[in-house]
Amino acid sequence: MQLLPEDTFEKLEFDKVLTLLERQCNGEIGRQAARDLMPSVKVTEVNRWLDEVTEYRQGTDERNMFTIGAYDDISEELRALRVEGYVLVESGLAKLNVLLLQAKQIFTFFGPAGRQSAYENLYAVVRQVDYVPELSAAIEAVIDAEGNIRSDASEELSRIRRLIGSKQREVEKAFRSVIEKYRRAGYLSDTVESFRNGRRVLTVPSEHKRQIRGIIHDESATGKTAYIEPDEVIGINNDIFDFQQEERREIYRILRELSASLRPYVDQITAYRDLIAYFDLVQAKAALARQMKAERPRVGHQPSIGILEGRHPLLYLKNKQFGKKTVPFDLKLRGKNRILMLSGPNAGGKSISMKSVGLIQLMVQSGMLVPVNEESELGIFHKVFADIGDQQSIEDDLSTYSSRLKNAREFIGAADDRTLVLIDEFGSGTDPALGGAIAEGVLQGLNARAVYGVITTHYSNLKIFAYNTPGIVNGGMNFNKDSLSPTYELKVGRPGSSYAFEIAQKSGLPGEVLAYAKKRAGKNERAVDQLLVDLQREKQETEEHLRALEQKQKTLDALTRTYEELHRDIEVRRKRLKLEAKEQSLAETAKYNKEMENLIRNLREEKKIDEAKEQAKALREEREKISEQVTDLRENIYYQPRSGKKQRTEFREGDYVKLRTGGASGTIESVDKKRAILIVGDLRLTANLRDLEPADNPMTLRKERSVSSDLNGVAAFSNKLDVRGMRYEEVLNTTQAFVDQALMSNASQLRIVHGKGSGALRRAVRQKLKEYNHEFSLSTPPREQGGDGVTIVDL
Repeated sequence: MQLLPEDTFEKLEFDKVLTLLERQCNGEIGRQAARDLMPSVKVTEVNRWLDEVTEYRQGTDERNMFTIGAYDDISEELRALRVEGYVLVESGLAKLNVLLLQAKQIFTFFGPAGRQSAYENLYAVVRQVDYVPELSAAIEAVIDAEGNIRSDASEELSRIRRLIGSKQREVEKAFRSVIEKYRRAGYLSDTVESFRNGRRVLTVPSEHKRQIRGIIHDESATGKTAYIEPDEVIGINNDIFDFQQEERREIYRILRELSASLRPYVDQITAYRDLIAYFDLVQAKAALARQMKAERPRVGHQPSIGILEGRHPLLYLKNKQFGKKTVPFDLKLRGKNRILMLSGPNAGGKSISMKSVGLIQLMVQSGMLVPVNEESELGIFHKVFADIGDQQSIEDDLSTYSSRLKNAREFIGAADDRTLVLIDEFGSGTDPALGGAIAEGVLQGLNARAVYGVITTHYSNLKIFAYNTPGIVNGGMNFNKDSLSPTYELKVGRPGSSYAFEIAQKSGLPGEVLAYAKKRAGKNERAVDQLLVDLQREKQETEEHLRALEQKQKTLDALTRTYEELHRDIEVRRKRLKLEAKEQSLAETAKYNKEMENLIRNLREEKKIDEAKEQAKALREEREKISEQVTDLRENIYYQPRSGKKQRTEFREGDYVKLRTGGASGTIESVDKKRAILIVGDLRLTANLRDLEPADNPMTLRKERSVSSDLNGVAAFSNKLDVRGMRYEEVLNTTQAFVDQALMSNASQLRIVHGKGSGALRRAVRQKLKEYNHEFSLSTPPREQGGDGVTIVDL
């Protein structure tokens, strides 16, 4: 990421966030990683970092996550271990053991397959490292938890230590006896005994040192006390010294063999060290996020700012200590509006809001959760430019304004459409009229390069320029006119007034001073500010009204589509009911055929030929009429046109089609160039493709009544919908059809599976649900039942 100037991190206080992060780490390597943390410009990397921290925090909140404890940097030990024949001492092996035990904890945690899927992003990090359990076992067989050589490291060491213990008990017994003897004789001082040169000795006044046989190891600085090892224990201590020499030789042999066995695995141990340091940083990010009550925003490829309920991270932590509330802000910069011209009174929160945007952006691109609403959306910026505070430079012989002009020149020269620009008190530092004009020119240059940014100012000409220029939007910090105190609320769409005269009056300036100032300022200056505020308010109200109308139109369109589908469905069911009644009537007519034939036969026998003909004709006409009605109803029901779909010009095997003339329908068995073979009932026929048109599969007509006037008679409904793998528009259409059917079926609860991924399918589902004028209750099931990948809808 490119930064201008180089101290942008300090100006946005990102270095203070890194200091807080460093304090949360438990090892020096993790602390160094926190100090060196840099924002990434790769969206996949940023999202991976955020997912890892989110999973770790969730696991910690659920008390189901491994922890990284204190550990030492073992870089020197690993470097030495690579040298053939080098022997690590106990302290170095103890450091390795602590690290290997932590690695063992991590790999053991991810042993169950359920955890691998529940924390898939964390497991993806672990999966890259090969675990060798024998390494930790080899060190634990030699080094105990306190870092000492175990007595059972070898049989020889165990034997030597048993002998040393026996001799030490023997020395203890002999020494007690000697002390008792010389104490009764009055040859010992009050302290009785001490240690000199690694030997246990008696503390003897100098006048009695000739009374005790032994070796004088030392004397006090005054010469009044001698330290004597009595003859009774010299031989035993010599034996102990010999055994201790054997012990050291045996320990060296054990450490040499252990070092040799570890040497081939230096690369694996290095990977464990890096893994633990990486998780140390992830753990620190999660801990800091918990303190800030931070959330994971959505991050996309294209530059954009969509902050909901954002708070300055450091200000939030500071206010939290004193129980004060931090006022949140909403800010969306995308599409037509890329630059926010932020105005308002001094000490009203302009600079804090501007810095919040920059700091939140840097934290997100560094893989840190931030204090915003989880529905916030941020893009990726490759460059961050900040002109904040007094930048006077004595070394470079630059005044504050000259420094600002230097920054402006560099900004315009390096800016592009992936740049975030943050400027405080834009145009200040020189004559207001000239400074405002130059600032306007700089702003035009930045806007022409399609940058994103937040710029604070008091200049009216910049507010007017923002009002008239596409790409720039005004914003202001709210101010309570009654109490003349800031509310720290950011409102996008209208500029803020400086309230200079009101604040000056509250501060106690004499009335004649204010009167003179108002006269000098003139009516025009005051009117411009007020006019701009009024115009912007009216513009915002109009835009809000248009948005409300658009939302109502969307809702109306959705209801219209639902009504048309319901009407079409009811119409088909009505025709089906009528068809069944006609077919039943036709069947009943056929039942009476035999009786009618008998009647006609009787009439003929009775020579009533004319009457018989009339009866036969009436019967035939009735049957033909019913048959025609049945055929028409079949046409209307079976072959409903596909609404909203273009007629297909290509046919494939298995497609259901019908002939344009005659209406016969069937399934395509095979296609050969311009002809196709159809299966129509029990017949097989050949037809030209141009004579075919698509048809829906015929609905199954039941013998009993299939339609009733009660809409609750809708066919069995499944309350589960899976939209994974669908495109955004497909999800919208499928969800609408699913919810419509659910409402018709009087379902009580729906389960929509959309998966996690980037969250696009989840947003599509919830967008469609918002279009319904129903009080839907949305929730997420537990992790083991799908978690964020599933939305539960209570109707």
